[in-house]
Amino acid sequence: MTHKFKVGDRVQFVAGNKHRLGAIVSEKNKNSYIVKDDHDTYIIHKNRVAPAPALIFVPQWFDDAYKEVIEYNWNEYAQKALLHFIARTGFGNQFSIVESDGTQQYCEGATDYVRDNRFDLIRAVLDGYEVEKEPLYRVPLTDEGRDGLLVALSYDDEMDDSYEVKCVLSQVFSEENFYKLTEKQIRAYDERYWQFAVPVEEVSE
Repeated sequence: MTHKFKVGDRVQFVAGNKHRLGAIVSEKNKNSYIVKDDHDTYIIHKNRVAPAPALIFVPQWFDDAYKEVIEYNWNEYAQKALLHFIARTGFGNQFSIVESDGTQQYCEGATDYVRDNRFDLIRAVLDGYEVEKEPLYRVPLTDEGRDGLLVALSYDDEMDDSYEVKCVLSQVFSEENFYKLTEKQIRAYDERYWQFAVPVEEVSE
């Protein structure tokens, strides 16, 4: 039985004697799909299209590293470069990426993870990936000297990767609007605040 796909579904197929991963653009007719990958658009018979493998989940720092490889003028070779950085890790080498001027930038604490998950990360680079959602926390603090004062750490997530951590009054934001932080952001502000962190429960849609 032929699998029924929707527009946007990730699929795998063969075109030009190569195995490819792409997404359904539209249904051309009752027998064919229009499918697009990173390089071109194809018309593929429905019985020659299969679901793509599930995407690998990677940590945020890995996604950041990949973006930096692209940024350092590696655009055309970013995939090959990152595969090289992954492959050489663990054989006396730390995981690092190389900037366009040849400078090595080390990803702190990443070497063990890359060594232990090498094949999954290679799959992620070749087939695509999703970024793991880090647990989020809020940090309510009560100042005993001022009744009703609640201090929270806030995060401006509208500014790409930049953020500001500061204290705000409870009267400024209602509880449901307290900004959410990662453990790293909280500890970077002040290690002592981590003991007051409260996990934020995700609400299912």
